[in-house]
Amino acid sequence: MEPCPSPFNLAEYVLQRAEALSEKTALAILGPTRAETWSYGELHQAVLGVATGLLEQGLAPGDRVMLRMGNGIAFPLAYLGAISVGIVPIPTSSQLTQAELDRLWPLVSPKAVVAGAGVALPSAQVLTVSEDALLAMTQKTPAVFDWGDPNRLSYIMFTSGTSGQPKAVAHAHRAIWARQMMYEGWYGLRADDRLLHAGALNWTFTLGTGLLDPWSVGATALIPADGTPLDALPDLLRAHGATLFAAAPGVLRKLLKTPDQLRLTTLRHTLTAGEHLQPDLRAAWEGATGKGLYDAFGMTECSTFLSASPTGAPSLTVQPGRQVGLSADGVIQICRSEPGLMLGYVEGEQLNLPLTDNHFLTSDRAVMRADGSYQYEGRIADLLNPGGYRVSPHEVEGVLLGCDGVEEIAVTELSIGSSTFLAACYTAAAPLVPSRLNGYAEENLARYKQPRLYRHVDALPRGTNGKLLRNALPSLFEDPS
Repeated sequence: MEPCPSPFNLAEYVLQRAEALSEKTALAILGPTRAETWSYGELHQAVLGVATGLLEQGLAPGDRVMLRMGNGIAFPLAYLGAISVGIVPIPTSSQLTQAELDRLWPLVSPKAVVAGAGVALPSAQVLTVSEDALLAMTQKTPAVFDWGDPNRLSYIMFTSGTSGQPKAVAHAHRAIWARQMMYEGWYGLRADDRLLHAGALNWTFTLGTGLLDPWSVGATALIPADGTPLDALPDLLRAHGATLFAAAPGVLRKLLKTPDQLRLTTLRHTLTAGEHLQPDLRAAWEGATGKGLYDAFGMTECSTFLSASPTGAPSLTVQPGRQVGLSADGVIQICRSEPGLMLGYVEGEQLNLPLTDNHFLTSDRAVMRADGSYQYEGRIADLLNPGGYRVSPHEVEGVLLGCDGVEEIAVTELSIGSSTFLAACYTAAAPLVPSRLNGYAEENLARYKQPRLYRHVDALPRGTNGKLLRNALPSLFEDPS
C-alpha cells in the first residue's frame, strides 16, 4: 500500500468525511428502548470542542490521559479529542479496580484521568475530568488539528494480560492508515454499512473495528449501551438494520443457545476475533444465520493481520499488503517496516521495540498450509508438553467440542509428582459421564492428546474482553478442601 502521508493526524483521518456526510448518522448507542444518535457533523464539532476543553485544562501535546469510561459517547469524544491536539489517550477497562490501576499507573504516568461516574480511580493525585465535564466541552470553539510526523506517538493501549502482567503498547498516528488493509482483507467494509460491535470500547478490537474503521469510510457504527444483555443483541441487530456484526467467539457461542433468533435479514456477514475460532462454531453460526463468519488473528501490538474475508481467502491468510510471515521455527513474525506495528512497549519515558533480525516475534505459533493459509497452533506459552509431546490445546479442544453435550471446553496441563498430563474443563447442561468423554477422546485423538481428567464448571474463566484465561485453568482442579 501507499505510505502514510505526512503531515498526518489520526483523528483528522477518521473524521475526514464529516463535512460531506454532515447529516448522516455516524454513531448510534443502542439502549433497550431508544438509541442515542450522533451525526457526522455533530461528532466532528464535539471532538474538536473536547480538544479545546482538554487544552484549557492545562494539558499539552505529548501529555498522557487515562480514559475510564464505559460504552457511551464520552469515550470516543475523549479519545479522538485528545489525539486531535496531540494529547495521548490511554483507554482502560471501566471494570478495573483501584488496585489494578495502581499497578498499571507507573507504566504510563498519565497527567490526567477522564472518568465516568462510579468507576474506580487510581490513588495517584492527578487532574481528574468527569464525564459530565467532558461532555460540557463539546460546544466549545473547535480546536485545530495538530499535524505532524505520522510516526509520532498517538495513543497507548494495554495488552489483555492473559499470559501475565499487561504491557503498555505505544502506537503511532500511522496505525489508522495501516488498517485500510483490513477493509477488503477482512471486513468487506462499505460506506453504506451499519456495523454493530458487541465489545467494550476500551478493547482494540471494538475501538478499531467498531468505531474508527466505519467512520474512516463513512459508515455507521452501532454500539450497545452499557448493561445490554447478550440475549438482546439479535433484537438490536434487527431493529437497527445492522449489515455487519462483530463479536468475540465466546459471544457468538452464547447467542447460539437461541438459534431461532439469528435469522437476520439485513446482515451480510459476521466478523470475529479475540480468540481462536473453532470449526464447529463457524459451522453452527453460519447454519443459524445463513451468512458467512470471517475470523481474524491479531494482537494489540499490530491489530489484525491474518484473516478470512468474504471476497478473498476462506481461512486465516496474510492480508494483502501486510509484512508478516513465519520464522524458521514457526513463530509468527512481523517485519519492522509493517505500518501497523507498534512503536514499542512503554518503559517510563522510553519505547522498547524488541526485534530479532529486523522482525518483531509474536508469542504465537502457526503452520503454513499448501494454499498459503495459516493453521494457528496457539500462544507459545499455551502449548502443552505432556510426556514430552508438544500439543496445541486448540487442536484438542476443537476435537472434543464434537462430543455430544459439550458446550465449551478448555485444555490445560497438570503435574502430579513426576507425571504430566492433559486435563480439560468443560461446560454442559449437566456433568457428563466420564466414560463418554474418555471414549470420545480415545476414538478421535492420539493417546498423548487425550485428557486424563475432566472437570465440569459453570463457566470457563474469561477476562473482561471475553478472552479465555488459560493460566487460570489449573486452579479449577485444586481440591477446595
